[in-house]
Amino acid sequence: MGETMTPVVAARFAAAFGSRLAATRPGGRACIGRDGRAGGEALAAAVSGALAAVGLEVFDLGVATTPTVGVAIRRHQAIGGMVVTASHNPQQWNGLKCLDGDGLAPPPEIAAAIIADFKSDRGDYAKPESIRLIRRDEDATAYHVDRILECVDRDAIASAGLSAAVDSVNASGAGGAALLLGRLGVAMHQIHGDPSGIFPHTPEPLEENLRGLAEATRTHGASVGFAQDPDADRLAIVDETGRFIGEEYTLALAALRALERFGAGVMAANLSTSRLIDAVAARFPGSEVLRTAVGEANVVASLKARNGLVGGEGNGGVILPRVGWVRDSLAGMALVLDLLAARRQPLSAIVAELPRLSMIKRKHDLAEIGGLAAVPEMIAKLRAEFAAASVNDADGIRFDLPEGWVHFRASNTEPIVRLIAEGVDDAAAEALADRAARGAGLG
Repeated sequence: MGETMTPVVAARFAAAFGSRLAATRPGGRACIGRDGRAGGEALAAAVSGALAAVGLEVFDLGVATTPTVGVAIRRHQAIGGMVVTASHNPQQWNGLKCLDGDGLAPPPEIAAAIIADFKSDRGDYAKPESIRLIRRDEDATAYHVDRILECVDRDAIASAGLSAAVDSVNASGAGGAALLLGRLGVAMHQIHGDPSGIFPHTPEPLEENLRGLAEATRTHGASVGFAQDPDADRLAIVDETGRFIGEEYTLALAALRALERFGAGVMAANLSTSRLIDAVAARFPGSEVLRTAVGEANVVASLKARNGLVGGEGNGGVILPRVGWVRDSLAGMALVLDLLAARRQPLSAIVAELPRLSMIKRKHDLAEIGGLAAVPEMIAKLRAEFAAASVNDADGIRFDLPEGWVHFRASNTEPIVRLIAEGVDDAAAEALADRAARGAGLG
């Protein structure tokens, strides 16, 4: 931030996006929030001003999570919104998320058009008399939490004597986490929960960045440890012993409780997400897991089409349609706490009942072997290599076998392919990945 991302750039981009929103409904509403990182307030002011200048009625939520902005869009019947956030990226970065009327990122074709408008410096500005005052929404987080509380057994959670350590990385999730756990009667030991916007560690919620959370969970004897990323759409979990259980388990645990509470239903996850959710679904006859192309919007589209119960992605993203259409760390926390209260078991024991799978992720450079143009031939070779497998080609190609699965997918922006494999252990996952690489002619 301060180099390629400046308030001038933010205002130009917001004007380009806002002009497209205003064209669909002149005078419509838009919501804006920011993840709390240092410097974000200046960008948010530029964005709010630009959205107002193109004729939209703007609701400024201040520091707010991405899912909170998504919920606010629905609450205010807005036509879209923006979040000033660089998500899990390091301190020096910042960025802008565009959200449509469902709180989702626009589809690729619309995103490309917005970028083209930005590059051409297009902005359809309103006449001064049509520009309205920017309004503050001071209770957006409380409203979001209220929606979540409707989906869990508050009394059971409050009476279960639960406690949680929470690492909010000094960003937007801190206030919502404190409010949610307080309303649920869960004792909270919050680390990195001040509003400074200065990250105490690399903010992506991976095991190597969460040693402080693991230690706090053990030291305080907490029932669970939760870690949010800066815009709080991802949730990572450590068990009561301080062991990082892996982001893939976040969705599985949330789905398990949703099925227990609401009954069998349709769920959705992208092709790169673990089979853990399939193992959970198998316990509830009549349940189904839909596999989609990578991308939150694709998961949501499948959920909407089938009135889905819960969905998400393997990066710790949980989508609970009863609350909103955005990955939501607060909804994930509530479902896991509800699971602990219902089961009256330690989290480690619940996790032990689920398969312990191993996943590996690789990327292969295609620059010297034909670039992305070589991918179709590679996929044809893989179809022959895995002829006995179940195939899903909604995004690249995924092969499912009894011993595991492989997803082979070209990058949209770089001359690389991503290869993800999951098996019953490290050796099985490595063997599947090696087989796929050889089969595709990558070595």
